[in-house]
Amino acid sequence: MAQQGAQLDQENFSCSICLDLLKDPVAIPCGHSYCMSCIKKHWEREDQRRIYSCPQCRQTFTPRPVLMKNTMLAALMEQLKKTGLQAAPADLGCAEHEDVACDFCTGRKLKALKSCLQCLASYCEKHLQPHYESPTFKKHKLVDPSEKLQENICSRHDEVMKMFCRTDQQSICSLCSVDEHKGHDTVSAAAERTERQRKLEVSRLNIQQRIQDREKDVKLLQQEVEAVSRSADKAVEDSEKIFTELIRLLQKRSSDVKQQIRSQQETEMSRVKELQEKLQQEITELKRKDAELKKLSHTEDHNQFLHNYPSVSQLSEPTDSSSINIHPLRYFEDVTAAVSELRDKLQDILKEEWTNISLAVTEVDVLLSDTKTEPKTRAGFLKYSREITLDPNTVHTELLLSSEGNRKVKRMSQQQSYFNHPERFNKYYQVLSRESLTTRCYWEVEWSGRGVGVAVAYKNISRVGGANGCVFGLNDKSVMLLCDSNTYTFWFNNISTPVSGPVSSRVGVYLDHRAGILSFYSISETMTLLHRVQTTFTQPLYAGVKLNYVGDTAEFCKLK
Repeated sequence: MAQQGAQLDQENFSCSICLDLLKDPVAIPCGHSYCMSCIKKHWEREDQRRIYSCPQCRQTFTPRPVLMKNTMLAALMEQLKKTGLQAAPADLGCAEHEDVACDFCTGRKLKALKSCLQCLASYCEKHLQPHYESPTFKKHKLVDPSEKLQENICSRHDEVMKMFCRTDQQSICSLCSVDEHKGHDTVSAAAERTERQRKLEVSRLNIQQRIQDREKDVKLLQQEVEAVSRSADKAVEDSEKIFTELIRLLQKRSSDVKQQIRSQQETEMSRVKELQEKLQQEITELKRKDAELKKLSHTEDHNQFLHNYPSVSQLSEPTDSSSINIHPLRYFEDVTAAVSELRDKLQDILKEEWTNISLAVTEVDVLLSDTKTEPKTRAGFLKYSREITLDPNTVHTELLLSSEGNRKVKRMSQQQSYFNHPERFNKYYQVLSRESLTTRCYWEVEWSGRGVGVAVAYKNISRVGGANGCVFGLNDKSVMLLCDSNTYTFWFNNISTPVSGPVSSRVGVYLDHRAGILSFYSISETMTLLHRVQTTFTQPLYAGVKLNYVGDTAEFCKLK
């Protein structure tokens, strides 16, 4: 019994909010005492309604009471702490600071088990029993414990808000519906809940469908990532093999050249040594003969001299030295020159093809739907600008290429001095680019004259003869936009299509080889689409021009 009295004393000096001994104790107008920090936090949650209540007796205060420290109670608490009095341990069912407390418990409050939307109160297990047992509470709506029950009270009429105004999109009470919301579209809160619940379910279904779609997209992207990684790994492996083969081939050719040089060196040295030996033998023989002649010349006996002279004076046939043709410093130097020429050609090829390789790498694009759209502005097109040069091996003999970079060509009345080449157009006044086009690229052609065709073609277009297979736009291996002073005409597979648009001396060409897009633009102060082709390109493309009349010119512009 004594222990129970001590426990009771402890409860009297404990804060009913934190269940600990009072710290900085304050007494509110109803007489109950709390820790200053605890009651401040409790009232901060009620600031919105501006009606402040006691957590124990539920008495309300307006305005918010000013809190002053109870010095006498504070001194008493310090004395109790010195005597060893501690707060009673919280029972298992006691409400902690973060819990919703039962509104009907006195003293130490228990945790609420449910809140009632009709009563606007929260109940512990004990005080909740009437809601389960009494028919009076049978229709009351019980929900999980909530501290926001007061938000269901109309601040103007102090009634439960059981209606909803669709006009103003807010909850109202029955008095509001005949007062400031009179004539508005009002329904019961339950009816509005039902309607919004239905919409909520529809939204959930949409969200779940979107989740499924996005999960599929994520799976597809993951598969794409794996495919890109596999492709990149294979490309690296194949590239290393190819470059290794090239290196091995160059090393073999280097070894072959070295072996040929050494073999030829040995052959030539052998021939030289053989000739040297013959000459050395001849020198020895001549010296011996010279000694005999000298000895004979000193013979005093005339008869003896005459007798020996025929045999001594007879000389052997000299070695033929006419084949000795010395060219100082011009032995194997021509080999070095030939190898240097090969190196220069390989460097040119690598420089030309490296651009294509680099573009092919940078054009790898997984998200085609986002990144493969055609640019909208000229600045956007210029990001893909490609420098085009014309191939002298393909130019017709009556077309003159400019000396500056082979970018400009002019139709002449007489033939130019070009060497024969199987890739040269021999009938029509056409020329193709050196660069193959396999990625996204853009170029512009400045033209002048009576009729200039701006074209793209596969490399295997015919070059010889007068048939349609050789002419840009008259076969399935090329397309051409024919420009004259008044109109444009698009040609493909011998079918012409009139093209409307502002005639300009400059034509822009956009190619997306992978997407199968080829577009022609008129370039002036503005950029106007003339014609677009959507197809599938099966081979690398080459830019080209066709000049129909003497004096016509076409130049591939420098855009960077």
